[in-house]
Amino acid sequence: MRVHALVSDLAAAERAVAGGPTVVQLRLKDAATAEVVSVGEPILAACREAGIAFVVNDDVEAALRLAADGVHLGWDDAGADRAREAGLLLGLSAGSVEEARAAEAAGASYVGAGPVWATPSKPDAGTPLGLEGLAAICGTVAAPVVAIGGIDASNAADCIRAGAAGVAVIRAVAELRALRAAVDGALGEPLTA
Repeated sequence: MRVHALVSDLAAAERAVAGGPTVVQLRLKDAATAEVVSVGEPILAACREAGIAFVVNDDVEAALRLAADGVHLGWDDAGADRAREAGLLLGLSAGSVEEARAAEAAGASYVGAGPVWATPSKPDAGTPLGLEGLAAICGTVAAPVVAIGGIDASNAADCIRAGAAGVAVIRAVAELRALRAAVDGALGEPLTA
C-alpha cells in the first residue's frame, strides 16, 4: 500500500513502474468498460512482470475482466459488494472521519483519504483535510489509509508521520523514486524494488 501511482495510459504506467510504486491504479474517468479493459491489458502485463499490484479506478466490471488485484471506488460508484464477493482488494474514498468509518464498515481493504492538500488533478475533490484531518482519519479506522491530493516527494513523509500507510499520486509520477524513498524512510525501512 505504500505508493500508489495513478495512471491513464501505458506510457505513464511504464514511467511509474520504473519508479518503484507498490500499486499502479488505472484511472480513466468516464471511460466505457471496454476502453478501460483495452487500455488496462498492457498496463496489467507490465505490473505483473514487475510484481506490482494493479487496481482499476471506478469500474468493477473492468477490474473483473482484467483479473486485476483490486478496484478503487468513490462514494458515487456502484459495485463494492460485487468487488468484495469476487475477492478484489477494495479501496474506498473518504474525505472525512465519518466517511472513513463508513468505508471501513463497508469492508474497505484500504481507505483513500483526501484530498490532503488542494490538487489540480481533481478540482472537485472537496475541502483539503490537511495533515490534522488526515491524522484524525488514520486514528479512527483500523484499515490502512492511503493519502491522496497534492502529494509529492517533499510532503509524502509528512503523510506517513500523520499515520497513513501509504500515499497516492497522479502528478508526481515523474518523481516516484524520490517519493518512494521518502515514504520508506518515514517508515524506517530501506527502499526496495
